[in-house]
Amino acid sequence: MAIERILKDDASEEKGERARTASFVGAIAITDLVKTTLGPKGMDKILQSTGRGQEVTVTNDGATILKSLHIDNPAAKVLIDISKVQDDEVGDGTTSVVVLAGELLREAEKLVAAKIHPMTIISGYRIAAECARNALLQRVVDNKENAEKFKSDLMKIAKTTLSSKILSQDKEHFAQLAVDAVMRLKGSTNLEAIQIIKKPGGSLKDSFLDEGFILDKKIGLGQPKRIENAKILVANTAMDTDKVKIYGARVRVDSMSKVAEIEGAEKEKMREKVQKIIAHGINCFVNRQLIYNFPEELFADAGVLAIEHADFDGIERLALVTGGEIASTFDNPESVKLGHCKLIEEIMIGEDKLIHFSGVEMGQACTIVLRGASHHMLDEAERSLHDALCVLSQTVNDTRVVLGGGWPEMVMAKAVDELARQTPGKKSHAIEAFSRSLVAIPTIIADNAGLDSADLVAQLRAEHHKEGCNAGIDVISGSVGDMAELGISESFKVKQAVLLSATEAAEMILRVDEIITCAPRKREDRM
Repeated sequence: MAIERILKDDASEEKGERARTASFVGAIAITDLVKTTLGPKGMDKILQSTGRGQEVTVTNDGATILKSLHIDNPAAKVLIDISKVQDDEVGDGTTSVVVLAGELLREAEKLVAAKIHPMTIISGYRIAAECARNALLQRVVDNKENAEKFKSDLMKIAKTTLSSKILSQDKEHFAQLAVDAVMRLKGSTNLEAIQIIKKPGGSLKDSFLDEGFILDKKIGLGQPKRIENAKILVANTAMDTDKVKIYGARVRVDSMSKVAEIEGAEKEKMREKVQKIIAHGINCFVNRQLIYNFPEELFADAGVLAIEHADFDGIERLALVTGGEIASTFDNPESVKLGHCKLIEEIMIGEDKLIHFSGVEMGQACTIVLRGASHHMLDEAERSLHDALCVLSQTVNDTRVVLGGGWPEMVMAKAVDELARQTPGKKSHAIEAFSRSLVAIPTIIADNAGLDSADLVAQLRAEHHKEGCNAGIDVISGSVGDMAELGISESFKVKQAVLLSATEAAEMILRVDEIITCAPRKREDRM
């Protein structure tokens, strides 16, 4: 018992076997949770928060589901982390990466039970991952020379990404939107320039892509509703100084006329500020903070359109898109960069009025307006679209494309299997296990579609022993189909990220042999 006293009371430690079992169980539980969302026939999850308002999220996106879980198991946290990183890095494949890591661990558990040392398993996995990556590299297609073909590749990738999401019914429509939006970025992966506005009402089919920029605000009263060749000053400054704003100031006056003087002085100050702003030669002023009636009146008299309370994202994006900068002092007009656009007007979307800036400096900017039946629907549509946009913008940079539908996994599994047969020693078991984990992805895709996965995967494996085969699982007809004909493609970058992240995560969890949990802090009695 002497050794037990090293740790503080209540701190628990689990050693060896038990620690490893805890890790495996946690990781595999997480995998089983998200694996039903994989593939075109994957189901969604409803997440209900316990906070006030009990918000409900309906989602199919692996990262979103895992982000919302509160989990104690350390190994499960590692998996949640890799799905987050996958989401930030390439945007899609968040579910696949968790499923693959979980399958690797499930296989590792059997190997450990068969008395193979975890380090041996890890080095086997390492070799296998390298081999799988090379196998994929040999089979990638790269159409960056041919613009037409590349565009159709992008369309295919967008459709494949969207087909497992809520937008799958109108995937033609949304794939077109996503591809158009990304093509306008001309190769930058900065998705800031693509703005997504959600407006309830209508149906998903009514969503559209608009060149230019839409600000979710109304135009104030008595102001010009339409401005051509606008010069825009984007600012973040207080326009509400017709009261004494010094906190805790006490002004003693002996008559009402003095009060009027103070107010007059303040109005003067405001008038000066407005004149300074107008002196920039602008005809549109967008402010992040509120604008009081008095300065608004002055702006209206000068024929300047003043917009108040534009939210921060809107402001930053507006400045980016019109080529201006956000200003907060107005003393030297020559140093402030103004934004430009050809036309500002008010448009109606559904019930709401919005301000539309068209013909902006940055030709890359555009706005996607999503319509839909309910807020949950719109949120999920936005997540799906964001996934598609991320993948497309990554593909524009790294133009290599592979087929989808379980094809890449089978190609990799075949190569890894052959490697296992040539490798002497215990490592070969680990390498073989790696190939089994890869095959689990097509298996799960088939299972989610309610097909006989054992039969289909066996057929696939037989097909893949022929040279240059394009077979994958065709979920719609429920059989093995030719992925090239069906136009199911994925970005190579996504697949590579899935493979490498999953292997590294599995490796990290395998290395664990002891879990020490800190004692919770006790509350002292305040009596």
